[in-house]
Amino acid sequence: MHHWLNIHPEVNTALSEGKPVVALESTIISHGMPWPKNVETALQVEQEVRNHGAIPATIAILDGKCCVGLTTQQIENLGKASEVWKVSLRDMPYVIAKKLIGATTVAATMRIASMAGIRIFVTGGIGGVHRGATRNMDISADLTELGNTSVAVVSAGVKSILDIGLTLEYLETLGVPVVTFGQDEFPSFYSSKSSFRSPLRMDSTMEIADMMKTKWSMGLDGALLIANPVPEALEVKPEIMEKHIEAAIEAANTTGVSGKDLTPFLLKYISEHTEGESLAANIALIKNNAAFGARLAVDYQRPSC
Repeated sequence: MHHWLNIHPEVNTALSEGKPVVALESTIISHGMPWPKNVETALQVEQEVRNHGAIPATIAILDGKCCVGLTTQQIENLGKASEVWKVSLRDMPYVIAKKLIGATTVAATMRIASMAGIRIFVTGGIGGVHRGATRNMDISADLTELGNTSVAVVSAGVKSILDIGLTLEYLETLGVPVVTFGQDEFPSFYSSKSSFRSPLRMDSTMEIADMMKTKWSMGLDGALLIANPVPEALEVKPEIMEKHIEAAIEAANTTGVSGKDLTPFLLKYISEHTEGESLAANIALIKNNAAFGARLAVDYQRPSC
């Protein structure tokens, strides 16, 4: 696997010395936010990880390699480039073989993090079962990757543009433990509320780190999904967001947007029609997740866990 990996020296040293490392995705840079907010946020997220005791490893595909840990210049290039592939698992061999620029989704980032030996990955929200999936079978590869790859994923829940209930059911089928931090209700990305009860609740990163070690030491492969609710002061109320989501989905149906283009389209539409309120919540939750993921990584490395 190392033939396909280009690990940043700082990240490589941290891994070899058993220091806490947190993987970060790159689609948030190329497909999640407009320039220059995308690069500003990516660098702030990395700093949040550092501020809480861990080493950040933003992951992308560049020059035919899976890059684990990016330079500031590489992050800026990703943020400015117009021809960046949104890379999920099915796209990885093509983008690598053709030496294209690729920003990794949750699924691809998880796989590359696992290849590099990183156990904790921080994102904003995971993909899942799309609304209307009973008709079009639109189910994100994020879910099957969660069932297969032994990485703990910290998110603010399932993206609220999706069918949260069906996504939780699918995760149960895959045997993926779903833990919400500090509350009984499962969050919905932009909001700390969703009306769905969380399958599990834990109130400390030490508890979660212990569960991670227990799961994998038992030979139970696959991820843990950790839902870290966005702070209430920064959330968008679910009833307000739902109106914008329904309008965004209708716009997507009208224009024929589907597949890998659907999620970026919906998020952009919602951001534009909430006067940036959803973008502000998105930035707040990813930074909040980065701090949480770093604390979890620190606790996971503790021998007493």
